Amino acid sequence: MRNLMTYLGLIGAATFVLAAVPANADDASRNKEIQERFAQCDVNRDGKLTLDEAKGCMPRIYDHFSMIDSQNKGYVTVAEIEAIANR
Repeated sequence: MRNLMTYLGLIGAATFVLAAVPANADDASRNKEIQERFAQCDVNRDGKLTLDEAKGCMPRIYDHFSMIDSQNKGYVTVAEIEAIANR
């Protein structure tokens, strides 16, 4: 049951990330968009986006933060967001 919930969560996360960019965008342009928005939100420029940094800046990431931060590190990286978007 836990695996099913994890799988469904990943599908949901991929859906919300993909909804943020045009449907016809290729992977490179989608990743560029993610990287640009991430850079704007990462106010302390440490390469990590905290829940507070995501709030108001990347609302979909904020809404699904705990699912993306599956290891409970307290932050997500641009690579983790891109990985979800590429699923």
